[in-house]
Amino acid sequence: MCNSHIFKTSLLALICLLALNSGSIVNCSDEEPELEVHNTFKPEQCDRKAKVTDLLTLHYRGYLKDSEKQFDSSYDRNEPFTFQLGIGHVILGWEKGLLDVCVGEKRKLVIPPHLGYGDAKHDQIPPKSTLVFDIEVLKIEDGPKPANVFKEIDVDGDQRLSRKEVADFLKKQLSQTSQHGDPASADDPDQMQMVDEIFMHEDKDKDDFISHDEFSGPKYDHEEL
Repeated sequence: MCNSHIFKTSLLALICLLALNSGSIVNCSDEEPELEVHNTFKPEQCDRKAKVTDLLTLHYRGYLKDSEKQFDSSYDRNEPFTFQLGIGHVILGWEKGLLDVCVGEKRKLVIPPHLGYGDAKHDQIPPKSTLVFDIEVLKIEDGPKPANVFKEIDVDGDQRLSRKEVADFLKKQLSQTSQHGDPASADDPDQMQMVDEIFMHEDKDKDDFISHDEFSGPKYDHEEL
């Protein structure tokens, strides 16, 4: 379901998913409104709570808070959605709002723009939209351990990512996912824009490096998870 509205649209998703996605960078300021998580149903017995790297299978319905206009529904498609929690596959509102959820639990997530799509227009979702999702969790399973993407990018091992390291990593990923495997040009304006937008989001202290702490993609070895 590659066109799902809950997939992350930040260009950082290219790092998290190791594949090209589209969209815009979101604002992660601490001054933004908080995520609202409302439990609308919780089973009496909860044998397992969802944690980072678990695979969640669920139904959801998404609509705009201001107009209550529905923009997506797995119920309407009769097609449950499965994703891996905590590794950048979906918008941050889902990453944060579905931790510790149980099988059979239903939650309503009210997601402010900076945890959704920010200033970007995404299909039927206008810029700066607050999103509401009604979610019903059907299954929780063990997921595969994510790669330590930070370590893959940090070729000199100095625990910070330079623009060249990020650009080289993107070039490698783009050449691997292209139809012909052709290497991308270092002067490709699209690639340069990706690097600029990733640094806008990840380089919190604006020192032109992305530190290990700043990096929001997968960055831990399997034994650390």
